[in-house]
Amino acid sequence: MPRHPTPRSFDPLPRRPPSEGEPVTVNVRTLPPDVVIPLHRHPWAQLAYPIRGAIRICAAGTAWIVPANRAVWIPPEIDHDVAVLGAVELRTLYITSGSAPLPLNACTVVDISPLMRSLCEAIAEGRGDTRHQLMMQLALEEIRIARPLSLGLPLPRDRRLKALCDALMANPADGRGLADWAEQVGASERTLARLFQSELDTSFGAWRQQLRLAKAVVEISRGLPMAEVASAVGYASQAAFSAMFSRALGVSPSRFGER
Repeated sequence: MPRHPTPRSFDPLPRRPPSEGEPVTVNVRTLPPDVVIPLHRHPWAQLAYPIRGAIRICAAGTAWIVPANRAVWIPPEIDHDVAVLGAVELRTLYITSGSAPLPLNACTVVDISPLMRSLCEAIAEGRGDTRHQLMMQLALEEIRIARPLSLGLPLPRDRRLKALCDALMANPADGRGLADWAEQVGASERTLARLFQSELDTSFGAWRQQLRLAKAVVEISRGLPMAEVASAVGYASQAAFSAMFSRALGVSPSRFGER
């Protein structure tokens, strides 16, 4: 299997934290391509929102692939790292625990409304007056009612299962079955099937489909033609890919890409 270069570490400083008087702050980031922000945590909640490109966040045993115009919610004091997928323009909203509009015990990916996009830019530019206070309150309400997206991908601990999952994350279109992977990672097919259930509470097929769905969302956000998206995630038929996508997210790939 080809070796992939080790991503460079990157620390996006400075960070402007929130406060009681300013419960929402927006940090504007232009991130270098293909870097990793190492494992860290914040005493405040965070909503990480790419306006261009995509990121992958790993936290609490799960990975979330977040394309442009979607966001991942990370509660306070949760260790997480961030992988930058290509060149990324990022907005990070820091929110005090007392003002948190989403649960403080779980990460999730949510849709970002056009109004929320405008609010992010306006909050980043303004500060201190009544208008700014009202925009922060409206942003919190937009986050509270944001539509959740099923883009989380549970991650394994077992080294054999991790080798399989890492290889598939590098190439979601790989169509090999569990028997082929068993030979490569040094475990029987039965053992791998058991590990998927015991560690990830899912099957090999369901985990791979969730990975392909997350990858497809990223490629759609980049503007790739649907036939190329289907091929990139291992579907020979665009119709079969569209059916899977629509069942999972309740909207067709073309409608999803209109945002």
